[in-house]
Amino acid sequence: MGMRDGIPIALGYFAVSFAFGMTAVADGMRGMDAVIISATNVTSAGQFAGLGIILGDGSYLEILLSQLVINLRYMLMSFSLAQRMEPDAPLYKRLLMSFGVTDEIFGISITRPGYVRPDFHLGAMAVAIPGWVLGTATGAVMGKLLPAMILSALSVAIYGMFLAIIIPPMEKDHSLLGLVLAAMSLSAALAYGPELLEGALGLVSGLLPRLSSGTSVIIVTVFAAALFAWIRPLPQEEADADAAEEGREKVPADSTGNGGEKGRKK
Repeated sequence: MGMRDGIPIALGYFAVSFAFGMTAVADGMRGMDAVIISATNVTSAGQFAGLGIILGDGSYLEILLSQLVINLRYMLMSFSLAQRMEPDAPLYKRLLMSFGVTDEIFGISITRPGYVRPDFHLGAMAVAIPGWVLGTATGAVMGKLLPAMILSALSVAIYGMFLAIIIPPMEKDHSLLGLVLAAMSLSAALAYGPELLEGALGLVSGLLPRLSSGTSVIIVTVFAAALFAWIRPLPQEEADADAAEEGREKVPADSTGNGGEKGRKK
């Protein structure tokens, strides 16, 4: 069951990680290094953020803080899985599961009725994670073979991916648009503000300090999360309703075709 439900996830992972592999090679990273990053991290936003810090000669501290902020949600997902885990699940299976706690694999595991079964989770991982790694390897290879003009055109794929992530939620909650615009404004201010201020004040270029890309990612991420939590707190009742609705949408059908019905009755 887990391997079967992991196939659609693997296909989606392949497309996203293809963009990562291609971007990494185009920016000067070795293809094998990009594949190793995907095989040991399995986090799309974290990998793209880390890639920029690495290629920008950022510090280890910047990488540590950026990954902590971006991937903190996985710790919360792990808490939720632990509360629903089969009581007799052995420790080694729990440790293996922790490596594959992603948004999608967590979604199909936590929404199944009853206890979370390690074998189901591990089965989904066995299909989805190779799809992520294979997509990175394919993107890295194609990044070396395709002409520069085509690579330049394909490089917009990453922006399309992030647009696909943020547009559907914005259609349901228009306040997210303001959050996105605020985050974009802060990011632009951190990137271009010092240079514009130097020009406006007639100062020598380079006089004002510049923030590295890693520090900017950390500041913008924390700012956006804190701002939205302040202006749009989610009441507990609404959070419970959203979780229940998400469960009804994601519970896969069982062999009798009644899985979705079980999710609705639950």
